[in-house]
Amino acid sequence: MRNLAPVLLALLFSNCTTDRPAETRVGPLVSPDESTGATLTGRVAFTGSAPAARIIDMSANPQCERTHKGRTLTTDDVIVNPNGTLRNVFVWIKTGVPDRNWAVPAAPVLIDQQSCMYRPHVLGAMTRQNIQISNSDPTNHNIHPIPQINPEWNDTQSTGEAPKLYSFSKQEVMIPVKCNVHPWMRAYIGIVSHPFFVVTGDDGSFTIKGLPPGTYTIQSWHEKYGTQEQQVTVGARESKTVDFSYKNG
Repeated sequence: MRNLAPVLLALLFSNCTTDRPAETRVGPLVSPDESTGATLTGRVAFTGSAPAARIIDMSANPQCERTHKGRTLTTDDVIVNPNGTLRNVFVWIKTGVPDRNWAVPAAPVLIDQQSCMYRPHVLGAMTRQNIQISNSDPTNHNIHPIPQINPEWNDTQSTGEAPKLYSFSKQEVMIPVKCNVHPWMRAYIGIVSHPFFVVTGDDGSFTIKGLPPGTYTIQSWHEKYGTQEQQVTVGARESKTVDFSYKNG
């Protein structure tokens, strides 16, 4: 039995391993060349009546409720900007990007747990780029991404605790994030193997710079209205406009 113990332990740990081989790149590090590359700009329009906002009930957690000082809080799954565009749309180049060793930014992508909500609600990061998670609230939180390709993890962060750093090694669009303590908290992370992605803000626009000449599939993703795709061909220093439009119903 003593001779079998190391074998059994090895089998146990091998069965518990959920990580998959990381995506690898070879060759010199490359960054987008905005001086010679192409630029894509556009906006994500919204037509029809915006869905009624759903009110978040935080009464079960007085600490969370107090952070909003009596204001009514609604979900941020659909935010229609005053100019008729959509916020929190992830726009990225899905296919066509040359298979190069794209440099990963040294600066981390930031997520804060603020007023018992994830801020920002939608974000993007490159594979292997650090994601720094902070807790600015007077209560404990739980960070639980639920990927389908990358390993799943589940961590707790107490109030005042130092920021945590995580990263994902494989491309995956999108990864939902939840808090097991506060069920209304939700975020989404797009993990991309190259730097050509962006999230729409309060004017619904987006800009992607430094694309090498080529033909690409550009995709927009929204958590409620799904994905749309367009094909676009660009040359060196060329600028093109690619717009998307979603509607309710």
